[in-house]
Amino acid sequence: MSDILNKILATKREEVAAAKAIKSLDDLRVEAYNEADPRDFVGNIFNKVDADLPAVIAEIKKASPSKGVIRENFNPAEIAKSYEKGGAACLSVLTDKQYFQGSPEYLKQARAACKLPVLRKDFMIDPYQVYEARAMGADCILLIVAALELAQMQELEELSHDLGMAVLVEVHDAEELQLALQLETPLIGINNRNLRTFDVTLDTTLELLKQLPDDRFVVTESGIFTPEDVTLMRTNHVNAFLVGEAFMRQPDPGAELARVFASTVSGCAA
Repeated sequence: MSDILNKILATKREEVAAAKAIKSLDDLRVEAYNEADPRDFVGNIFNKVDADLPAVIAEIKKASPSKGVIRENFNPAEIAKSYEKGGAACLSVLTDKQYFQGSPEYLKQARAACKLPVLRKDFMIDPYQVYEARAMGADCILLIVAALELAQMQELEELSHDLGMAVLVEVHDAEELQLALQLETPLIGINNRNLRTFDVTLDTTLELLKQLPDDRFVVTESGIFTPEDVTLMRTNHVNAFLVGEAFMRQPDPGAELARVFASTVSGCAA
């Protein structure tokens, strides 16, 4: 596990403890179950692919630990509308404050501005955060294999499904993939960024594809910047993408989404 991930997880444990001191788990649970029904995250992805279109989970991200501030002019609602117009299947919104300058409010604003399902992009380590995600309106959560034990992931996934939310499980290598395949979710996110070196190569997705059973669906993450990157993936039967930085650096994120993903060669769903 990388030093930065260890540092983030230590901070996250402190944040969860502080949140529990402010709002009890029982009170948060009531809020979560009183929230309106989730939008169909998995269904939106499959609908795009069934229509022979790329399924893009478009990310709303202001900053990152490695790149600093990515987008100065940051309006989550306007970005969400732009992504929806540009053809996104779903949104991903960073809610981590300390390292990514995110906020639960950004997720609420983005979701209210469009009809797309929304992934809460954060470092999930505790059931409290799953209830928190649903209470803020999230339709899906992220589980990062590098940050969790298998039993933890299974507990968080079961709770997420009980609340009607989808799960995207993220892996970086073959060992993590084998753990992820023990979960129920069909969505396997393959992150092309090496957690230790931060180097990015699309070969990570292409190599791990060989170990994926037919009942799982790949979402390639990181390193998608050009139409050529998209074509490489789609000709290898990868049709779902989580992309943020490439869009966030452009004046109109949705227009950049449409440009990068226009007229790409398709393949069958993987």
